[in-house]
Amino acid sequence: MSNPRVGIVMGSDSDWPVMQEAAKALAEFDIAHEADVVSAHRMPEQMLAYGKDAAGRGLEVIIAGAGVPVATVGVGNARNAGLLAVRILAASDPELRARVSAFQDELRQTAESKGDAVRNQSSGTRRLGF
Repeated sequence: MSNPRVGIVMGSDSDWPVMQEAAKALAEFDIAHEADVVSAHRMPEQMLAYGKDAAGRGLEVIIAGAGVPVATVGVGNARNAGLLAVRILAASDPELRARVSAFQDELRQTAESKGDAVRNQSSGTRRLGF
């Protein structure tokens, strides 16, 4: 397995059931990651060291379940945090950018199909001209 590009940190192992959705999103794009408990309240020195040493270990993005965020995603939406990390990495990775584009096309097609289904169930509606 390649070196982790994304770090996933949380304040407690009880956060893992939510945060693992970020790990799953990264895995969908074959992005190596690491996960750890680094509590800002119980282990502030280790938390600071984790951040300071991250780039030296090859991390390009950190997803934090707590602490001071740079970009935020609502609690309970860890999958979206993982997808945000993928988009950040794709900015400098042409192969990953192409995979993200294909992923977005699939999402668009799914949304269009759902719209067709709703319109078919509702009388008197028509498709919006986007």
